[in-house]
Amino acid sequence: MSRNTMSFALPENMRDYIDARVSDGSYGNTSEYLRELIRRDQREQAAQRLRDLIADGLASGDGREATDDVIDELRKRALGTDA
Repeated sequence: MSRNTMSFALPENMRDYIDARVSDGSYGNTSEYLRELIRRDQREQAAQRLRDLIADGLASGDGREATDDVIDELRKRALGTDA
């Protein structure tokens, strides 16, 4: 794991909040707390992307029967091949 560091300023009330979360045993240290927040945000962004894709699909019109030819066509488009 990379040990790159970041430095940034936080308002005192935010720093106090983070310190309290670490002190109550919820997290081992400040870095662990911040990494968890980032992971949570990444999951939320991925879920939003999925919701957006579903909405796009629903808004794209009526579906069509998934015949072997349709599946082959979609597979080719997804893989970017003509074969």
